[in-house]
Amino acid sequence: MRRVMHDRFGGPEVLELREVDEPHAGAGEVRIRVEAAALNPVDWKIFGGGPAATTRGLEPPLGVGNDIAGTIDEVGDDVRGWAVGDRVFGSARTRALQDWTVVDPDAERLARIPDGLDAGVAASLVVAGRTAWDAVGRLVERQGDTLFVHGAAGGVGQLAVQLAERKGARVIGSASERNHDMLRRLGVEPVAYGEGLAERLLGMLPVDACFDCADGAGVAAGLEAGVPIERCIAIAVKGAHGAAGVATDLARTGALDELAALAAAGALLVPIEVRYPLERFRDAYRQLMEGHARGKLVLDLMR
Repeated sequence: MRRVMHDRFGGPEVLELREVDEPHAGAGEVRIRVEAAALNPVDWKIFGGGPAATTRGLEPPLGVGNDIAGTIDEVGDDVRGWAVGDRVFGSARTRALQDWTVVDPDAERLARIPDGLDAGVAASLVVAGRTAWDAVGRLVERQGDTLFVHGAAGGVGQLAVQLAERKGARVIGSASERNHDMLRRLGVEPVAYGEGLAERLLGMLPVDACFDCADGAGVAAGLEAGVPIERCIAIAVKGAHGAAGVATDLARTGALDELAALAAAGALLVPIEVRYPLERFRDAYRQLMEGHARGKLVLDLMR
């Protein structure tokens, strides 16, 4: 089978597409024929080395990625609740960019893909969706709260603004001006990011909470606008200005079923900017590392 791997830490140039033996499901495991894999910044932070790898105890040789969607084609002994033919999505850390992957569903949570939901959309919900769900659930305390989402045009940001609006929040979102019309269509009050963000945000008061999906400048602006640090969450820059992060156990507890149901019903738009074939994995990661993608980047393994 095809598998993207690396033998040393570095940029996308260290990644290689190799032919390796297929894995098989052991006791307590299921094997999944991967149809789509969605990319996340933590992927390149892991294959680049540094804290994202060391805190997880990861050393090359390694595979790549996390977010998968596909169909179970093998079920090991002692597995309950899953069967061959089930369409599923979930986490497979360092085992996503490959034709088949093996998952212990007790350790890395799987969820069923609702009928009619595209595999690439389902995969895009794994990290981005559960991150947005957790942050919004903690930051929007009551109907009428104003949530400021910094980096609102990205994959997590677009999901967060929609989830916040479903809870009755007023949403302000920062993005480049080319994305303002898109944010308005989602019901967001857009504000340009960059120099002067805090001053512009002060002109849009009140602001009750801040979800920073970008560079930490959103937390700084939120604090200037009077947001208590206890109601700030930052994900791209961990601990920015003292802000909290999202829950650390989302790989096991994230609200995947709820997110998939909303997406399947058309009540949650899941933004996908580009779909690449697996062979263009380096191009996909280079685009991801450049930043400013308007939505998720997905690798289709069935092309």
